[in-house]
Amino acid sequence: MDIFHQDGKKSGFNIIKGDATKGHGGFGAGLVNLDNMSPVIIDVEAGTAEVDVGALHARSDIERRIRFSKDKADLQGGGKKYWLVWVNTEITKEGTHYAGAAAAEMIINRPIKRGYKVLADHVTKMEKALKGQVALDEMDKPSKKVLRNFLEQTDPGQWERANPELKEKLNLEQIL
Repeated sequence: MDIFHQDGKKSGFNIIKGDATKGHGGFGAGLVNLDNMSPVIIDVEAGTAEVDVGALHARSDIERRIRFSKDKADLQGGGKKYWLVWVNTEITKEGTHYAGAAAAEMIINRPIKRGYKVLADHVTKMEKALKGQVALDEMDKPSKKVLRNFLEQTDPGQWERANPELKEKLNLEQIL
């Protein structure tokens, strides 16, 4: 299963495809292509992971109808924790591989329709993943295990060729 092209379709989210500037460096230069980016949402309590492409627009199923704040106090002491892990793939002559991954925290208190997330942190983490960096240190060990299992089961070949730093951060001996 290719988490980026489910059911033979691309995600449909594309800021720029290819070189829209044709090398001239004018309008549109420096824009981002998210064709190879997938948002993996980890439900910490349930120990599950799934791709929700809506997260590219901050419109994942868990984010809908929630008013977000940068202040955890707005959750009134409740909420369910999630990790939004941005996973980027690259294509090399060896094949497609997981290149970068970065996790951002979300807490959602559905009964009061309030949530906690720092949008700037989510954007920063997405950028790190796009650059092939790995930023998973904030994640708890069980969530790292869920992420590793998800990536490995989704595409064993991509996992085998994955960024060595990603494999090291998700090494089962280190996270158990």
